[in-house]
Amino acid sequence: MFDVVIIGGGFAGSTIARKLENDFDVTLIDTKNYFEFTPSVLRTIVEPEHIKKIQSLHKNYLSKAVVVKGSVKGIAKKHVTVSGRKFPYDYLAICSGSEYNLPMKSKSTVTAARADILAKYTNKLKKSKSVLIIGGGLVGVELAAEIIERYPDKRITVAHDNEFLIERNPGKAREYAKKFLHKRKVKIIFNEFVIKNKGNIYITDKKTKIKADLAFLCTGIKPNYWCLSRNLSYCLNQGNAIIVNEYLQVKGFSNVFAAGDITDVREEKTAQNAEKQAEVAAKNIFNIEKGKNLEKYLSKPRAMVISLGKWHGILVYKKIVLTGLIPGILKGLIEWKEMGKYKR
Repeated sequence: MFDVVIIGGGFAGSTIARKLENDFDVTLIDTKNYFEFTPSVLRTIVEPEHIKKIQSLHKNYLSKAVVVKGSVKGIAKKHVTVSGRKFPYDYLAICSGSEYNLPMKSKSTVTAARADILAKYTNKLKKSKSVLIIGGGLVGVELAAEIIERYPDKRITVAHDNEFLIERNPGKAREYAKKFLHKRKVKIIFNEFVIKNKGNIYITDKKTKIKADLAFLCTGIKPNYWCLSRNLSYCLNQGNAIIVNEYLQVKGFSNVFAAGDITDVREEKTAQNAEKQAEVAAKNIFNIEKGKNLEKYLSKPRAMVISLGKWHGILVYKKIVLTGLIPGILKGLIEWKEMGKYKR
């Protein structure tokens, strides 16, 4: 059988591994040995036990694929290198995702990225009287809602460099998010961005000073492009995302694909979109082997659920916006259904 190497075990990488492991010799390389349902990691800061529901070891859902824990240091035309070991491939899928870019050095600033990171700050959050959330996009709004639901007496400030929260969403969704947080006495600072801190004092680009015992960074996502920077920098755009064609093939290659947050596909970087890209990439590897025409990836609007704590939420689909209890419950059902894929 042909060798398929997959870099990254998030939504895109794990989907490709599941789709191909019965027909190819698949090697999944990931910096962690488990899949994580990232849309629910924010809940672990207030409910640490929830981590058990959103993580599954790669070996628990992959019966044939080989799982390698480590970081890819280099990619050549026929192999990738991890800790000095070379893994040959006939097909390569780059699904290395994205990470938060920390604009300041601060022991009190936490990147809202992974459950194991957030879980370490549960006790510090309990003791903190004031909390700053940097960024009022999807992650920042969801995190603010999680914290204020569990700790209604904490002073929470959201600093956002736009005039609207979750600004890429319809007006009704933006307004509902703002009213939801205002009703719970969350302070929102619009059109300002935190650029530095002096201890527990955070300073915005407009000189506003915000005192916070704990701060969460929820903005500044950048692609995880490091494995390409040495030999394949020409495959990256100015933002260091991988340039792919309509079939999700990496620029200059017919046997190398990319899917998920790492690609330059212009759409929301959501778990659902990462999965859809992965399905097309996996199918096209099959199609090449069978001599069939490749399938194009078509980006299109997809329903999105924004959770506001455990029992409230916002559902957005095109111009349709549904708010309140139903979207809140729906988010839990999506998590349950998705995690079902990661069990044998």
